Amino acid sequence: MSADDDEPKIEGPQGEPVEGLTTSEPLSRAIGERYLTYALSTIMHRALPDARDGLKPVHRRILWAMRRLRLTPTGGFLKSAKISGDTMGDFHPHGDQAIYDAMARLAQDFNMRYPLVDGQGNFGNIDGDNPAASRYTEARVTAAAEALMEGIDETAVDFRPNYDGRLEEPVVLPAAFPNLLANGSSGIAVGMATNIPPHNLTEIIDATMALIDNPAIDDMALLDIVRGTWQIVVTEIPYQVQKSKLIEKLAELIQIRKVPLLADVRDESAEDIRLILEPRTRSVDPDVLMGSLFRNSDLEVRFSLNMNVLIDGKVPKVCSLKEVLRAFLDHRRDVLQRRTTHRIEKIDARLEILGGLLIAFLNLDRVIDIIRYDDDPKAALMAEDWSRSHIRATSDRDYRPPATGQGVLTENQAEAILNMRLRSLRRLEEIELNAERDALTKERADLADLLASDRRQWKRVGTDLNEVRKLYGKATVLGARRTQFADATETPDIPYEAMIDREPITVICSRMGWIRAMKGHVDLAADQKFKDGDGPRFAFHAETTDKILLVAENGRFYTLLGANLPGGRGMGEPVRLMVDLPNDTGITDLLIYRPGQKYLLASSAGDGFIVPSEELLAQTKAGKAVLTVRDGVKTAVCVPVTGDSIAVVGDNRKMLVFPLSELPEMPKGKGLRLQKYKDGGLSDAITFTKAAGLSWKDPAGRTRTETDLTEWQGARASAGKMAPRGFPRDNRFA
Repeated sequence: MSADDDEPKIEGPQGEPVEGLTTSEPLSRAIGERYLTYALSTIMHRALPDARDGLKPVHRRILWAMRRLRLTPTGGFLKSAKISGDTMGDFHPHGDQAIYDAMARLAQDFNMRYPLVDGQGNFGNIDGDNPAASRYTEARVTAAAEALMEGIDETAVDFRPNYDGRLEEPVVLPAAFPNLLANGSSGIAVGMATNIPPHNLTEIIDATMALIDNPAIDDMALLDIVRGTWQIVVTEIPYQVQKSKLIEKLAELIQIRKVPLLADVRDESAEDIRLILEPRTRSVDPDVLMGSLFRNSDLEVRFSLNMNVLIDGKVPKVCSLKEVLRAFLDHRRDVLQRRTTHRIEKIDARLEILGGLLIAFLNLDRVIDIIRYDDDPKAALMAEDWSRSHIRATSDRDYRPPATGQGVLTENQAEAILNMRLRSLRRLEEIELNAERDALTKERADLADLLASDRRQWKRVGTDLNEVRKLYGKATVLGARRTQFADATETPDIPYEAMIDREPITVICSRMGWIRAMKGHVDLAADQKFKDGDGPRFAFHAETTDKILLVAENGRFYTLLGANLPGGRGMGEPVRLMVDLPNDTGITDLLIYRPGQKYLLASSAGDGFIVPSEELLAQTKAGKAVLTVRDGVKTAVCVPVTGDSIAVVGDNRKMLVFPLSELPEMPKGKGLRLQKYKDGGLSDAITFTKAAGLSWKDPAGRTRTETDLTEWQGARASAGKMAPRGFPRDNRFA
């Protein structure tokens, strides 16, 4: 078998081989050409919107089909099945379901900032429910869609044959407003994608007007009008640092939220280096963000703007705001010029007819003779030399026939004269024709001046945009801003917990230091499971965003985050795995950090002081040393400060009350003596308001309040007196 036997053969009707129709080419070239054809088709006809009208072909064809069905904003509705069917049969030979889904999106106000289709029936909702079937819904175009098609019948845009050549469809819509930015767009093509959010129309037109007034305006000035955000562009990285690994590290920092100020990293490098770093909010200080990245790397979710659009409907390009507006303005100017040219052509055609009609009025008798007696009056009218005016008789001495300056009639003029009605021969009709000719001549001169003046053209474009702004601006229901922007208070850094969803939890810690967080606020008195030999110690309600202060017996404070605590399904985890708490050191207390709160901190030796809560936060697992204790002494009390007095009770059951003002406020240290002891040490301490009295629970569980505390009042560091009768046996106030 030869190599030729493997080549495909084309056979004739009787099975005979047909020579000369077998072709061969390299596989790579065949696949490359076909893939390129497919890629261009996807880019041009499916995925990317046109920068001029902001529409993809399917959306443009839907609106055009609806216009041909005469579905106006004030007219009746038509079944969606009919609309999608006509669109598919006449212009878009694809699946009717895909066409209906595209049309339904144009009607969804949660997808389209300025809907182009007015839907009647179930067109889906923001929760993700799909629209009803096309046979159940009806639709018509909106006023915004009509604005996109305004002037389309005046040759404002090019038309092309539809897929089977029976009809014509517009290449682009005239687009009275920048629909690309107003409604946004998204799509994935071959090797490229686009993702454009919607914008407020008033701000877009304001930016467009600014571009008309100042063609050299830069993107940053336009962003001040449109309320954009900033990005950090990295064009150089340190020597021998691999870009791919650097990007992986940055992505990891985002995932674990170690740098909460960073929202996204995008690699736009080609031969050069171009890394885009997007901040989480526009109020982030760039220097603070870069400082965080320098510390944590080798150097949520925001909407990623990627304006990849077709320029002039042909060339895909990732455009800036200025480039998109420039493309739209150039398109609107081209539409204006074409509409003006179209109008001038119409005026010229009408002036030609008027010139012939006026010649007929000047030479009425001769025209009547030709029409009445000539076998071919049209040819005779065109052959007649009308430069020799046949003056008609008139009794009006003030009448002056118009000077046409024409010698012969054109075919159109002769046809118009022959089609003229007898009633038009009256004098009044001639005066009206003169008036119409003068008006059209004046209008033509004005339009010619418009085409000759760039300044007038841009002024006209601006006037048209102002009219659109009046219809859909901020003062209207549709155009009113749905969100507002304000300058946020700049901070040097945004804490990690600011990025956590705030949810209620119940923190439970056992006597052996096993900690867990149960979802929601459960009953604190309910029984919980613990390991054998262990039992309950701490239980309180908190939130995932709370910082939990662990007060250790060695005088150090450790910080836990509610969101990082193990779940409550099991027994939890040892807290010593989360912080560097020595094995021989117990836990004095667990507290929820409250900014601005002050605490009474005291040791078992009876020394203490007042400390602000901000001084208790630890930044590392090693904790922060706050209370200085010697061997054999441990942290005994850490309670919030309220009121104006302090009550202290020792192991010897002696109680002392003295003013809170006698105790200093310190960030750390040993503190001052609270109470004097011969044996034992401090058992408990509390702050309270003297006027309200001192309260505790007696052995029976009843709350007892002592208002006359004269017996126990004394100077700080004195011994005190025996506690009142009925004071708890464990020597604790709470």
